[in-house]
Amino acid sequence: MNPTRLTEHLPGLRRYARALTGSQWAADDLVQDTLERACTKWSLWLAGTDLRAWLFTLMHNIYASDVRRAIRRQVTAPTDDWDESVTQVAAQETDLDTRIDLQRCLMQLPEEQRIVLLLVGMEGLSYSEVAHITRTPLGTVMSRLSRARLRLHLLMDASPHEAQDSPPVDNVVHLPLKH
Repeated sequence: MNPTRLTEHLPGLRRYARALTGSQWAADDLVQDTLERACTKWSLWLAGTDLRAWLFTLMHNIYASDVRRAIRRQVTAPTDDWDESVTQVAAQETDLDTRIDLQRCLMQLPEEQRIVLLLVGMEGLSYSEVAHITRTPLGTVMSRLSRARLRLHLLMDASPHEAQDSPPVDNVVHLPLKH
């Protein structure tokens, strides 16, 4: 294995991890987990194929597994004050930063839309590469990207209060236009 091949992809991996997790610490952990997995599974990468796409696939799979694990933990061991803590965190975020910025808007997108938007828009991957990474049909990638762009546009134009209360684009038949 040539470590130089991995290090040239670190900036993109870090950007994607940060955008996925919304946290520098969690992003660093995700990148480290991805690199560890790449080193242990190096024999599975086919020479001549796109190393960048393979690394993003590893990261996507690790992130998805972590999310599933966290959901299972919440379902099997709910706490009485869980809803209260979620409400407090949301209120603190609103109090700390009253303007809607790009990071906050991205984190409000449904995960499957955010992932596609980040891979295409931020990392410049093709639709077919994103379909391969996420194991999603090409048409679904295109649809998710379109919905993500529309939702992000609506969130960026909305006030913080409107953005929190607005329904996901998937559930809207006719969207009101702001003039």
